[in-house]
Amino acid sequence: MWNRAEIKARGKAAFKNNYWNSVLVSLIYSIFFMASGSTYRSRQGQIKEQLENNPDAAKILVAVLAVLGVIIVFGIVLKILVINPLEVGCSKFFLMNQTGRPQPMIIGDGYSQNYKNNVLGIFLKDLFIGLGYIAFIIPGVILSYSFRLVPYILAENPGISGPDALRKSREMMQGQKMNCFIYDWSFILWNLLVLVTCGIAGLFYVRPYKMNADAVLYQAIKGEASNPDAYNQYVNF
Repeated sequence: MWNRAEIKARGKAAFKNNYWNSVLVSLIYSIFFMASGSTYRSRQGQIKEQLENNPDAAKILVAVLAVLGVIIVFGIVLKILVINPLEVGCSKFFLMNQTGRPQPMIIGDGYSQNYKNNVLGIFLKDLFIGLGYIAFIIPGVILSYSFRLVPYILAENPGISGPDALRKSREMMQGQKMNCFIYDWSFILWNLLVLVTCGIAGLFYVRPYKMNADAVLYQAIKGEASNPDAYNQYVNF
């Protein structure tokens, strides 16, 4: 069974070996991911203010709802067509970063290789997790861990279909969910540091460190799924 301390140690080593490129890739993904939701949130606040200050607000309610609808659709399209393949490309960078020093442009492979399946695979992952949270929080959490490995599977297997990536992730995560949950919570103090430093620590250390460690975790889980003894060889470094 993989060990949290070893996973984090390997992730930290890979991060330090390619520090600035790791920071840049993490920053690119964070900017695009936040942009897909901030457009709607910022416009929502502006419209709310206009409604509160406009005595004829009721008359323009339909127009406001139409604008909100367009903004929501735009955010969804941006997430599906732009952010989804970017997530796969970033996952590929951090996988390659375990054994070398890849350049940030490698994240473009999410668009140039298997683009349609990258879009579909991440879309299905988000859809099922979202439905799980709508049904109840616990199913959403369980599904989020079941499909945790989808971006890495798509990154490592350019010919795989979206649905097959989900099935493979679910199979690989059997018996791994609780351990991964504990692993995520082991970063709680780092996350508190991010809050205390207003995100600065997250930008320059915590987030790229965690993304490197997550890639190592995927490799460990993959090794155990294919061969229970594989991880014993994998950690000898």
